[in-house]
Amino acid sequence: MSYRIEVNGLPFDVEPRPGQCLRTYLRDRGWFGVKKGCDAGDCGACTVQVDGEPVHSCLYPAVRAEGRRVTTVEGLAGTDGELHPVQRRFLDAQGFQCGFCTAGFLMTAAALDEEQLDDLPQALKGNLCRCTGYRAIEDAIRGVRHAEAPGAGEAVGRNLPAPAGPQVVTGTARYTFDIDVPGLLHMKLLRSPHAHARITAIDTSAALQVPGVQAVFTHHDAPDRHFSTARHEHPEDDPDDTRVLDDTVRYAGQRVAAVVADTEGAAEEGCRRIEVAYQVLPAVLDPERAMEPGAPVVHDKDARTARIARPRQNVVGELHGEVGDVAAGFAAADEVYEETFRTVRVQHASLETHGAVGWIDDGGRLTVRTSSQTPFLTRRALCALYDLPADQVRVVAGRVGGGFGGKQEMLVEDVVALAVLRLRRPVKLEYTRAEQFFGATTRHPFSVRVKAGARRDGTLTALELRVVANTGAYGNHGPAVLFHGCDESLSVYRCPNKKADGYCVYTHTVPAGAYRGYGLGQVTFAMESALDELARRLGLDPLLLRARTVIGPDDPLVTPVSEPEEDLRLGGYGLDQCLDIVRRAQAEPRTEQVPDGWLVGEGSALSMNATGPPGGHFADARMLLRPDGGYELSVGTAEFGNGTTTVHRQVAAGELGTTVDRISVRQSDTDVVGHDTGAFGSTGVVVAGKATLRAARALADAVLDFAAARLRVPRAQLRLTEDAVLADAAGLRLTLEEVHAAARAVGVTLAADGHFGGTPRSMAFNAQYFRIAVDPGSGEIRVLRSVHAADAGKVLNPMQCRGQVEGGVAQALGATLFENVRVDGSGRVETATFRRYRLPAYADVPRTEVHFTRTADATGPLGAKSMSESPFNPVAPALANALRDATGIRFTELPFTRDRVWQRIDAAARE
Repeated sequence: MSYRIEVNGLPFDVEPRPGQCLRTYLRDRGWFGVKKGCDAGDCGACTVQVDGEPVHSCLYPAVRAEGRRVTTVEGLAGTDGELHPVQRRFLDAQGFQCGFCTAGFLMTAAALDEEQLDDLPQALKGNLCRCTGYRAIEDAIRGVRHAEAPGAGEAVGRNLPAPAGPQVVTGTARYTFDIDVPGLLHMKLLRSPHAHARITAIDTSAALQVPGVQAVFTHHDAPDRHFSTARHEHPEDDPDDTRVLDDTVRYAGQRVAAVVADTEGAAEEGCRRIEVAYQVLPAVLDPERAMEPGAPVVHDKDARTARIARPRQNVVGELHGEVGDVAAGFAAADEVYEETFRTVRVQHASLETHGAVGWIDDGGRLTVRTSSQTPFLTRRALCALYDLPADQVRVVAGRVGGGFGGKQEMLVEDVVALAVLRLRRPVKLEYTRAEQFFGATTRHPFSVRVKAGARRDGTLTALELRVVANTGAYGNHGPAVLFHGCDESLSVYRCPNKKADGYCVYTHTVPAGAYRGYGLGQVTFAMESALDELARRLGLDPLLLRARTVIGPDDPLVTPVSEPEEDLRLGGYGLDQCLDIVRRAQAEPRTEQVPDGWLVGEGSALSMNATGPPGGHFADARMLLRPDGGYELSVGTAEFGNGTTTVHRQVAAGELGTTVDRISVRQSDTDVVGHDTGAFGSTGVVVAGKATLRAARALADAVLDFAAARLRVPRAQLRLTEDAVLADAAGLRLTLEEVHAAARAVGVTLAADGHFGGTPRSMAFNAQYFRIAVDPGSGEIRVLRSVHAADAGKVLNPMQCRGQVEGGVAQALGATLFENVRVDGSGRVETATFRRYRLPAYADVPRTEVHFTRTADATGPLGAKSMSESPFNPVAPALANALRDATGIRFTELPFTRDRVWQRIDAAARE
């Protein structure tokens, strides 16, 4: 039987494999715009059109496409190269951030009729975005323009579009696996069914008999050394408790063996054939119980060498500190409030799952292409694991499909490197969506006991925290998350007496790791809820209490968490403006329509967030003059929707007096610069951007110095323009092409390097306001108004920065209202699909009004502050405070699901 299909106007007659879906069939033909987000029809990243109708190609059998016309995002544009109107609108509104979901949204939007445009919540229910918060996507569909043309004029402060935008909307942007690697082998992982067990025997012989299986790796093949999957500039910040493959498994889902085969199917069958004998051991799932005497020990390791605080008590890290006299402070209070607040596991849910492909290049180097926020630190870790010199390892990140801290880990590269080094052939490992839930990392669940005391006028007399963080089976980021979570949440308030006790605890559950906010969101939920309740008991407006007690621009940062960090300072202060914005929103008339019988309330919260980790966060940048008179910028930082690439070009263009379209960028490759700690901790702009600023300034000086010598005029008479060096007084003009040619003729390379060490560090401030309605009969919460105030310093690209805020608010709303990685009584993750783990869809996310303060930071490039993580932090407490205002009930546990809200309202009504 002949098989014929038309894809983007081209005929194909290759029959699909038995059972093959249309998604993999199209990608096998090179249509990489068709993405894998879930393979279950839940996310829409794989959407294509079949005879003009959008379908999820991961569910559509390829055989059903016989005789049909299939269009992918690559085929939307006209044959003359003219973009489809929807593609153009997505560029004009910058309706994307990481862009991994964009092709799916484009294919859905391009098929909408007028009736569907009137009901976007229904029309877009099959497409998910984790980055944007959906406002920019709605604007794109409706034709709202935000992006400006990148022509002449001052670059900084303008809404200039992402340089990769045309590639994103045409499906030609290349993510981790959007490349063709000849001779590629596929890896699949066998994972533990037990929460805690010792492997007593493992038989791989049957697996090796599966046709196509090339190798099986177990703990016998792994390096006999421990490391941390967390990636930090200083590896000693994290506990060394992990092996590539271990003979003891500590959570259900931990990898046991790796099978490498010619096809994914053969690798999967190989995993099924491995026989493993386990000695099942007692497991502990609750962090409080894990600290009790006699609890099962998760890591029986040497405390000093593994950097684990108290291994026998399952405490990986702890903090204890006090300033002033907390007991006396509570005795002096007119009102004291004490309560315990709890948060749960949340999945990063980046639509591109973890994955890497590795090979040996022509020069004999190990090369790893990976979806990572930290390519340089990953290279360092691989070198340490396999005793390789740095010049024999190259790590490259293509465009990364979302991160949110989840890709500040080494979860796949280590085992891929093991296989490549043994087999000397290319190997690919790509997590399934289920593996992303039970084999990657989550947000840390926290239990926070808050005690707060104040006088009648709202003056705080004492603040006390007891925090327990569940880090799961491995410590990776645990201690740092604990410290960071407690630090800024306490130091943002003026109070003479503060105390904190914190414990980061091992359990036999899926590991937690870095997640947007890095612990601060969890503690801020508790602290801001407690202060709101304290204000109500004192009869004060909660905003007034905050205004009276927050630190001012000249106040010291007082914290009991650690010794004062000398490199941390208020480089710019906009917290007062943030509170003013919220106060104005609260005072404005209510115009929203509320169903009869629903309860209405409003609430607000604030947060302070430090940029980057203590101890230094380093970035190098390099700029050179190209032969055509343009510039090339090389940076190490990765692009995953954070917008750093756009801003770096704007910063460089401003220093060089040119336009951003004359600056090309090389990035996310350990070959392009000396070092970059990574794009995390909101450092992509304020650290790597500072390095870019210094490189651009140095190159401008070099070009002007050379031109002055060439033209024989004083340097002070010269200035750089878009494409030339001008000497206004003498009327001379030397094009940049001529400058480059003249320099080359005498053996001079016009290039410059920039470096920044990430210190001093500054603080960003945020405040969130909600007005909500609650249905007492069902527990449904409806957001009537959402206002966010952000102190981002000098906003280098308002459109992009607003998108970061909107995305942060949307992601935090998911964690506040319904997201929860549930673990059953045996330690297994129950919510391993998007269908069981509810992500915010278009219909779930309100439009947030974003307001920026007018400040400038003394540290960041051109006055900019960080604004990737911090918008997340005040959302949960602001909504909790609005819920308290509406219902009179203080909710202390996230998420605020309908059933939980209804049960509390119903119980209160019965009392």
